[in-house]
Amino acid sequence: MIYHISLALKPYLSILNVVHYVSFRMITALLTTLSCSIFFGGWFIGKSKLFFRSSAREHTPDTHRAKDDMPTMGGIFIIAMVMFNTLLWCNLTDIKIWLFLLLMLGFGFIGFWDDWQKIKKSRGISARIKFGLQSLVAIGVMCGLIYSGQVYPAICFPFFKYICLWLGWVYVLWGAFVIVGCSNAVNLTDGLDGLAIGSLIPNFAIFSVIAYVAGHRFFAEHLQIPFAHTDQMAIVGAILVGASLGFLWFNTYPAQIFMGDVGSLALGSALAYIALVCKQEFLLIIAGGLFVVETISVIMQVTSFKLFGKKIFRMAPIHHHFELLGWPESRITVRFGIISLVLCLLALMTLKLR
Repeated sequence: MIYHISLALKPYLSILNVVHYVSFRMITALLTTLSCSIFFGGWFIGKSKLFFRSSAREHTPDTHRAKDDMPTMGGIFIIAMVMFNTLLWCNLTDIKIWLFLLLMLGFGFIGFWDDWQKIKKSRGISARIKFGLQSLVAIGVMCGLIYSGQVYPAICFPFFKYICLWLGWVYVLWGAFVIVGCSNAVNLTDGLDGLAIGSLIPNFAIFSVIAYVAGHRFFAEHLQIPFAHTDQMAIVGAILVGASLGFLWFNTYPAQIFMGDVGSLALGSALAYIALVCKQEFLLIIAGGLFVVETISVIMQVTSFKLFGKKIFRMAPIHHHFELLGWPESRITVRFGIISLVLCLLALMTLKLR
């Protein structure tokens, strides 16, 4: 909105030219989102205490029983902040922006339904329904991306300059797999105060930078990465950083509110979306390595118990294993956040290794 207003007023106020710079809007959008989140966050928490109190959660250590009446569904607030500031700062003629908002809303609705069922019935929707709805939304968004020509249907591999695998419409299934997988990986990581959101912040920051260079022809050619017209997604990435920092203000240990599935599923899908439109989805394996490890720990635990009747970890996902080993919750969160930051920096380094 501000971008379009500045275009209309440009002949009269030359100072508004600064708004046309993506880098300026990235910084201002981040700061605006952070400020709004901190300013209105306390109000939302007060309302959540009336309507969105969490019920007893399964598959968590007994020490978490004290959190059973904690306000949840903070993801609604995150999505609201992201949507408002995206409409405020981005170029709304970019179809990728609208498909991004559609994706966040779709996954947010699925998470909301699951959270609401847990509050009312102490049991969420079935895994089959949840996965089916996630796949449906992801496939719809991917079809929109390809049909509108916003992304070319090929997989680009890191470390190689010119190797791409053309998939055509099969790319829809690949993209849906990345989105659904990433959203569920973030969802599994959301188990301790500030853990998921603290690990997402460096990921959003790094992929915002990647979106900026992939959306700038000179930088893309210099780094020999695909030029993907993702300058507006760089602003979205900055907005996600601001919203995440603002939520962490209230979610850090001891948490005042949880994001719930409505937040973790929406934010996970948002991260995957930015990676896909930048043609750097394989970097998610490196930058989001913490989410990958959390997911693998669950798969290993379930497989080992079904096949051999034995557990590999004291509890899965793996952050609960360390918790049962005696690590304080705050220590796990900080150390996992450091690991996530290091992995993100390693992912950023790969842009020069072509």
